[in-house]
Amino acid sequence: MAQALRPNTGVGSLFATDGKPHPVQDTLVVVTLVLGVVSFITAQFDNLHLLSSWTGLVGILTGAYGQWISETTRERFGLILGLGASGVGFFLGMAHGGLFGSLW
Repeated sequence: MAQALRPNTGVGSLFATDGKPHPVQDTLVVVTLVLGVVSFITAQFDNLHLLSSWTGLVGILTGAYGQWISETTRERFGLILGLGASGVGFFLGMAHGGLFGSLW
């Protein structure tokens, strides 16, 4: 049978669909997701507004840079999830007291 062969995407990085390793992009995806989860969870508590707002801000910045240099759809998908969680955590943290609230 003459059928086209499919590329083996199981080799290499978990997030790379082109078969090449992307260590910087993968690191940014993981960092953005972790910061987003921390920011989102801590934003549910009023007294943790410093942690939620700062982790949200850093998560937004790392996610934006990751989007800029990302090469595959899988990387972009993880970055968007992390960016969304970071954004929600950042804005709720800002509403509860902000980046420097109650330190002055």
